[in-house]
Parts: sequence; structure tokens; C-alpha cells
Amino acid sequence: MKRIERIYDFIKEASATFTKDTLAEKEGLDAQEIADALNILRNNVSKELNELVRQEAIVKFGGRPVHYVDRAALEQLYDIALPPGPLVYESFAAWKASVASEKKTAEPFDALIGAHRSLKRQVEQAKAAILYPPDGLHTLIVGQTGVGKTLFAHLMFAYGKTMGRFADDAPFVTFNCADYYNNPQLLLSHIFGHIKGAFTGADQAKAGLVEEADGGVLFLDEIHRLPPEGQEMIFYFMDTGTYNRLGETTRARKAKVLIIGATTEDPKSALTKTFVRRIPNIISIPTLESRSLGEKMDIIRMLFTDEAQRVKKPIRISVEAVKSLIGSIGTGNVGQLKSNIKLLCAQAFLNGIDNPEYIEVDFRMLPQSIKNGLLTLSANRQALTELTKYLAEPMVIEPPGRKRVQTGDSAQDQQAFNLYRVVEDKVELLKGEGISDDLIKQIVATDVNVYIRQLYDKRDSVTLSTRDRLLKIVDEPLVDFSEQISLYVQKRLNRSYRDRFLYAFSLHLSAFLKRIKDKEVIPYSEIAGAIEQDSLYYQVACEIQTRIEKHYRVTVPPTEVEYIALLLESAEDDDLEEKVIILVAMHGAQTASSMVDVAQKLFNTQDTNLIPIDMPLDKDPQEIADNVLMMLRGMNCRQGVLILADMGSLVNLGAAIHEQLHIPVRTLDMVSTPLILEAMRKADIAGMDLESIYESLSSFRGYETIDVAESRAADGRQEAVVTICSTGKGAALKLKSLVEAVLKEIGKNIAVIPVGLVNLEEHLKDIEAEYAIRATVGMKKPELPIPFIPIEEFVGGAGEDRLVELVRGKATTPALRADEKQKSIVVRKLCEESLTKFLTYLNPAKIMDSLMAFDRTLEQELGKEFSKPIRIRIIVHCGCALERAVTRTPLRYEDDKSKVDTQKLAAIQKAAEVFENTLKLRFDADELCFMAKMI
Repeated sequence: MKRIERIYDFIKEASATFTKDTLAEKEGLDAQEIADALNILRNNVSKELNELVRQEAIVKFGGRPVHYVDRAALEQLYDIALPPGPLVYESFAAWKASVASEKKTAEPFDALIGAHRSLKRQVEQAKAAILYPPDGLHTLIVGQTGVGKTLFAHLMFAYGKTMGRFADDAPFVTFNCADYYNNPQLLLSHIFGHIKGAFTGADQAKAGLVEEADGGVLFLDEIHRLPPEGQEMIFYFMDTGTYNRLGETTRARKAKVLIIGATTEDPKSALTKTFVRRIPNIISIPTLESRSLGEKMDIIRMLFTDEAQRVKKPIRISVEAVKSLIGSIGTGNVGQLKSNIKLLCAQAFLNGIDNPEYIEVDFRMLPQSIKNGLLTLSANRQALTELTKYLAEPMVIEPPGRKRVQTGDSAQDQQAFNLYRVVEDKVELLKGEGISDDLIKQIVATDVNVYIRQLYDKRDSVTLSTRDRLLKIVDEPLVDFSEQISLYVQKRLNRSYRDRFLYAFSLHLSAFLKRIKDKEVIPYSEIAGAIEQDSLYYQVACEIQTRIEKHYRVTVPPTEVEYIALLLESAEDDDLEEKVIILVAMHGAQTASSMVDVAQKLFNTQDTNLIPIDMPLDKDPQEIADNVLMMLRGMNCRQGVLILADMGSLVNLGAAIHEQLHIPVRTLDMVSTPLILEAMRKADIAGMDLESIYESLSSFRGYETIDVAESRAADGRQEAVVTICSTGKGAALKLKSLVEAVLKEIGKNIAVIPVGLVNLEEHLKDIEAEYAIRATVGMKKPELPIPFIPIEEFVGGAGEDRLVELVRGKATTPALRADEKQKSIVVRKLCEESLTKFLTYLNPAKIMDSLMAFDRTLEQELGKEFSKPIRIRIIVHCGCALERAVTRTPLRYEDDKSKVDTQKLAAIQKAAEVFENTLKLRFDADELCFMAKMI
């Protein structure tokens, strides 16, 4: 059983025993309690707990300590349905209070798609308008045609009935002002009624809509079509509650009516100022295009569900058809989308009239205006990628009341994963539509990217590792080879490709080898050129081609190289998104944008994870918050959001983001350019997580002021350090790079000059004429009275500390020595360069932190300090052992293991835990014995 499985099983069993009373007292399980019970390191438990929260398996309650409870057990205990997504609450008490405050009866607005997301503020406005004493607030709903203004008004009325504001039999009267806009007299007659003889043809008195709506709501659609005199009569009625029928001279009639108007126009220009002032509550409904992708998908499902209910059959909608509908939304709102779906379902019903099982909406049957939506969506890779979270396969909509039988994933992923089929089907489909080859290549490249993400995201829950999942499908030797290729790619492209590339490459390689075995031709040369041949992806794909040919003794055709390059690019895109999002939020029209622009230029990057949020002083803070939320919904924010704000409401932006998106958020105020640069460095270059970035920046007070000009002596000469070796080349240059690394670390801009032994004194005198020599490092002590550090002392002893003392002009403090010892610049640089020569798959720069941590822990466990040569030997040996662990080719210890020093063995085992925690690599017993013997 995997570690994460053990932890989850323990939480489930413990949570099942909780009652409401015991849970209120205990608040769940903490990491230390779980670690003690299962004999697992606490930091490992914490890591797995956070992963289980992300999986939505458990719920996290903040506090000291943090507590966790099984999600299903919590739902069962309180008889509630928790919202989707990872759940993190401030505390158990806060969660319980929120549950208690929730209304037991469902509100009408709960059925409104987006009521708790993009329409949350509008819904709150509507509720306030209905409940405002004594009789509510008259309201104007503004929005484009088809956004749902009439539906929103009906929901307001239904909410009023639910809350007792209206009687159960209260009227809801609708009138479209456009019907009589060219006849003001008749229009006013309809609204207020008329008396007999009020105008030609008024043979008898008639009550108006105001009288009919007494005690309820009068909904005036297209209210901007009211003539000025009509608006005057309406706002007089709003003010006094009295009115008169057309033809009456006194306003003696009374009615209690809530007026809700709707308009597609700007109220300020389409209505009189006096009338607008009488309507205190204006609700703006956003366009369908501006709403989140998840809401668009919910609306599409709802509309197809309505049609499935009408035809009494399931409706199967192809992925490409749904994409086209999404992409075509820009040409209309919900009303237009509803009409499009009705026509499609009618045509599908006619086409499938002989099919008793279901009707099918396919891409080929779409009108050209909707088909063009596929091209629109394909140009937006971010939207297309996000869509895979909602649409992994054809959408099947069942008529209400019928339950669809769900078929779980079987171990047929290899058959399901068919990159060739993805390309073949898409090329055939697009060619049939007469689309150009260049555009086809762009769409195919995007679809491959999306397909790989969709494939990996559909894998088993993380209780199975990627390797375990793959071993269910393909042979272990192929997985081993794929792991080596994945590590090679990481090193070659200097990127952490995580598991997705390994997963996709393993399955694709398996499919490729099967085609070779079955003598099938690699299809579709049309993809040639989808990846530029001078790109790094293509170059690495060619290198992988060579490795495949050498390993399997097969010929890999050029078309297959294109497929591999597409896999590489797809994995690269995903990794770029796996970062902490940094929001720079500042007051002013362009303040944040200017600072972000400076930071990006200094870093020479246009990374999309650094986002400016400008807040002009006349902007509503809520509008800024809504815009930020809408933007973040379209991004990958799983790693969390760091807000760097200046003051005021922007500092509180994080609470709204956390509440709405359920993602981790941290906020730092007093933003400055150095703070932005340091955040970028830690997020992009160091790859730190949100909590680590926040902790490190909390105490950041700007960069140390360093004179970037050359360090000079009192007499004006530039300072220098001279490295001395036999020829002044080779070893002297190598020594020069080590000295420069030390000087750079302490912020000294001092010249480092290599010289040879021949005519050493003369060279030094020449150098002294121009430079103030602070120290010499090398093979021979010069006769001149210049401080000298022997090369063996510099590399193997305290020479590094001595050099720092000499160039700083003061002794190194013990605290500084400890800090510099921890960094061990010379040791680190020498080890990294040595490992570069020895390692094929691991990147020395990426593993050096873990290796140095191993060395420090080992010294602590053994209670001794290694000399630098010994430390270098240990670190280099350990780095090579890590690569052997990756390639599964460990050394075999042939001597008697019982004679190995158990104290040293235990110390090595303790120190090696760092590799399991950071790299997920573990040494076997033989490797540990070799290290103990070496020490």
C-alpha cells in the first residue's frame, strides 16, 4: 500500500468514529497524530495531506495545529453536500457557523447558473432590492439582448414570494414598451388604464397594468421605449404610490407595485435624468461571452437538457460540436445560443429518427457560422486547455428522470491513447471543411497539447503513482526506458517536466512500436511543419529519435519526430503554468503596469504569471475585485496567488479570491520594485511554493546596497586578486572562476587576474602598478609582501574564509563563517562541475541543494566536520548514486555487510531522507554500505 493510501485509510477510519460532539471537541486529526500512529515522518504526512485536500478527499481546518477530516464522513455526519473543489476553512468553528447560517430551504436564485460566481453581486443587489423596507426598491436591469434580464426579474419575484415579501397569489405582470412606442397615448393607456371616452375608440373604461399588478411586480421590458411623459407618470407613481387612468384629472388611485424595468441601452442616455434618479437600484447583467467557461458549459448542458426532455431521448454532442458552440458565443447571448441549440437538436432528431437509443449532434451538421467557432476557440490555447476540465469526451445529455449508467475507466488507456488517431481524425475533419494546411497545423498542434493534458488528468487518483499506472498498461522495460528519456529531456531543456510527459511518451512509444511490429505506415505528413525544425523541441526530438533507434534497433521515420516534438511542446506549456501567480495591485491608472513592465524588462521575460492590477482612484473596488476573479478563473491557479499590494482595499483582495476560487492566497503590502523582483526570482527561477515565497518575503527589506563600480583602494587603484599556476592558463583560469564565485557571493566587484610561474615577480610588479593586490591564490608564494593562500588550503581548508577576510579588510565573524560554510561556494561549484561530466540524466544544478543538505545532515549525525576534499568526494559519489537509483543500476556490495559500521550506516540513512523528500529517490542497502565504507 502506498503511503498516501495508508494515510487516507487512517483518516477515513478515524473520521467514521466521530460524532458531532467529539468532532467539535477534537476538530479532526492533525499531522503529528497521524505521523505517530503510522510511524511516518511528519513532513511526509503533511505533504500527502495537502495532496489529499487537492484531490477533494479530505477537508482542511486551519488553526494551531491544522486539522483534517474525511470529506465523505463530514457530509454524512452533518447531512449536507459540500461544494466542489479543494476545501480549506479558517477553522472548524468557522465552518460550522457557516453551515448553521445556510438556509434550509432552497432559494430561487440557487437555480441560476452563476448565482454564486459571476452573478453573485447582481444576485445580492436583487435580494436587497426585494427585502428593502418598507416595500422594496424599484430596479432597472441592464444588459444586451438575450442575457436573461426577463429570467432575472422572474427570479426576483420568486425570491420575494419565498421570503414572504409577496403573497403566494401575488401577480407578476409583463409589458413590452416597444409594442406601442410609436403611439404614446395607447402605451399609457395599457399601463395606467383609461376611462370611457378618454380617446377615440375608448367605448368603455379599462383597468391598466399598474392596477393589475397591485401587490406584486410590474415588469417593463425595453423601458427605454417609454416616451418622456410616460416616464414622468411612472416616476410620479414610484414617488407617491398614486396614479390616474388616462382621461382622469386627479391622481386618486393607489397601488402597491414594485417596478422592475429592463433595457439594452445605457440608462444615462436612453432615459430622462429625472426618471433614472427615481430608480436607486441598477443591476447590470454581463454578456455570455464575458462569463467563465464553466458557466458557459453549464448553460449549454441546461439548454440541451431542455431539448432532451422534449424529444424524450438522450442527446450525444461531439466534442468538436461543443467547442464550436463555445467559440461562436461571441456572436450572441443565451437567447441566440438557445435558438442555435434548438435548431441543431431538431435537425439531429430528424437525422436520427430511426435510432431508438439517442440523437447525435455532430460537427458536420453545424451551420458555417457555428463551425467558425471551432477556429475561434482553437486560436485561444488557454481557453481550449481549460475546456478539457469540463469536456474530455462527447457530452451525453439524458432526459430528466433517466439515470445514465457510468462506465469506469478500464485498463485500456493504451488503446484510448492514440495520438495518431487524434491527428488523423482532426486533419480529415478540417480538410473536409476546406481549411488551409497552415491553419490545420496550428489547430492540430493545439489539440495535441490539450489531448495530452486531458489524458493525464483522467488518470487514477494519486493513490497510484504514474509509474504504477503505466505498469498496468505497458511493459516495465518500456517504462524504464521512458523514465530515462523523461529525465534526459528535463536536463536537456532545463525544465521540470513532472509526470505528464512521461505518461504521454510511454503510451505513445508503445503505440509506435506496435505500428512498427504490425508494419503500419506512420500517417499524415500534413503535420510536417507544425513544429519549426530549428526549434529546441525539434532538436531534442531528433536526439530522442537516435536513442529510440539505438535502444530498440528500429528506424524512426521523420514524421514520428514531429509527434515527439509535439509531445515535448505540450508538456512545456503545462509546466510554464505550474507557477505561483503574482498579482501586483496598486492605486493609480498605470502604477502597477509600470512596475511590472520594469520588472519584466530587468528579468528579460514576459511571463504571464506576473500580472498588474491598476486601480484608478475613481474606480469601484468591487469592480476591480470582480475583474480579477474573472481573470483568475481562466488561469491555472493551483499553485496559489501572491498579492503584492500598496494599501487600502487592495490589501483585502485576497480574502475574496480565496472565498470564490478556493485556492491558497497570501498578501504582502508596501509593494516595491525590489519586492516584485524578489518574488519573480523565487517563483520563476527558484521554483518555490507559495508559502515559502511568502515566508521569505515577509522579512525582505530590499537588496543590500552594493557598489557595482569597481572596488578601489584609497589611492584610486582597482582592487585585484591574482591566481597563480604553472602557465597562467588551464588550472589558473579554473582557480580564477572559483575565486570569482566567492567574491560574487559576498558582493565584491574585484578583478581576478591569472598569471603563470615564469617571471612571476615581474608580472606581479606590473599588475601592482595598476591594481591594489589584496591576495594571491595558487601554487607558489610570491616574494612580494602580498597575502598568499595556497591552492590546497583554498580548495581543501579554510582558504575561502581567509580570502573573504582579506578582501573585506576584517575578520570573518563566527556567524558569517557558519553562513558561508553552509553555502560552501567552492565545494558546491567543484561538485557541480564534476557531476556535469559524470551525470547523463540528472541535472547537477537542480540536485545540488539536496546534495549539500545531505552533507550537512551527515556531518551533524556523525558529530564531525569533513574536510573539503572529503566533502567533495562524498557529494560527487552521492550524486552518481542518485543517477544509479534513477537508472536502476545500483552498485552491488560484495563484502560482508555485517561488518559495516552501524553508526555510520544509520547516519547515512538519516541524511539520505532528504532525497526521498525532495527527489522521490531512495538508495538501496548496497549503496548505503558503500558510502559507510568510504567514510
